[in-house]
Amino acid sequence: MLHGFKTITHRKNRLLAALEPEDFSVLEPDLEIVELPKGKVVYEVGETVRHTYFPHDTIVSLATVLENGGSVEMAVFGREAMFGFVSSRVSRQSFGRYVTQFLGSASRITVEKLTEAANQRLKIRQMILNFTEALMLQTLQTVACNAVHSVEARCCRWILSTRDRVDRDALPLTHETLAEMLGVQRSTVSSVTRALQVAGLISQGRGVITITDRAGLEEMSCECYRTIRRSFERLLPATYDRD
Repeated sequence: MLHGFKTITHRKNRLLAALEPEDFSVLEPDLEIVELPKGKVVYEVGETVRHTYFPHDTIVSLATVLENGGSVEMAVFGREAMFGFVSSRVSRQSFGRYVTQFLGSASRITVEKLTEAANQRLKIRQMILNFTEALMLQTLQTVACNAVHSVEARCCRWILSTRDRVDRDALPLTHETLAEMLGVQRSTVSSVTRALQVAGLISQGRGVITITDRAGLEEMSCECYRTIRRSFERLLPATYDRD
């Protein structure tokens, strides 16, 4: 019974769920389930990467840390993703700060065991390669988005991408979290979310943002939301629900 529960939990991550049973069985003995509390720094800049994580129901952000102490989002990882493997291939050092944005869990496996499995099984290796390409596209698109798109459009993108990853409209997002991810002041986020609420696109409660008009929110978002999502759907078809 316990083994079955663990299998179901591991497969909450869509990369693991998409693996054929014979490929998943190679990884499963070395996977462990870990809790990730909100605000946990999984890896700090320069820290040695020892594990690859497959999130279940949380979101982990990868941010560049600036000299003034600020940070800007580079990539986001949820149930459609894994993190900690790509940056371990050469230096074994984290090239950014990985932070859990809200309470959840993940499956993790040592880098060595995942490398071993990828060397044994073609489909595991192909999954990693496809994800690496999708991650690169996400990161490049995010860099462009941060450079040219408005805070309003980027905020809509972040809210929508969070909804995709947790599969519910009520999102445990605070203004502080959004401000950190967008690289702006909290007061700026408060102004943006207030305008979105007045427009009827979201409602706000204490520590919660609820999407009330997804179609309207997509219209307000920049092209980057759709571009990133299409990249994952093309390279990793099982990672998103079809709308």
